[in-house]
Amino acid sequence: MDQDTVLEVGRDALVLVVALAGPLLLAALLVGLLVGVLQAATQIQEQTLSFIPKLLALVIALAVMGPWLLNYWVSFTEALFFRIPELIG
Repeated sequence: MDQDTVLEVGRDALVLVVALAGPLLLAALLVGLLVGVLQAATQIQEQTLSFIPKLLALVIALAVMGPWLLNYWVSFTEALFFRIPELIG
């Protein structure tokens, strides 16, 4: 296994991590922004107020995107397992 192969597998793994975390982080970001604007408009500065909406947004995003994320993760893992003979030898 040479240096280019290691870099390629590492790059693919980083792309996987970004693809898996991206939708969930985007959902939390959008809900956090909306709650922050609402808190600024109403001058309610309770820190725990944004936790429940973010949690619900993450659960909804995971329920909606979960099958796609799992399929993407499994296909990456299968491709990596099938490449083991090529990577070793």
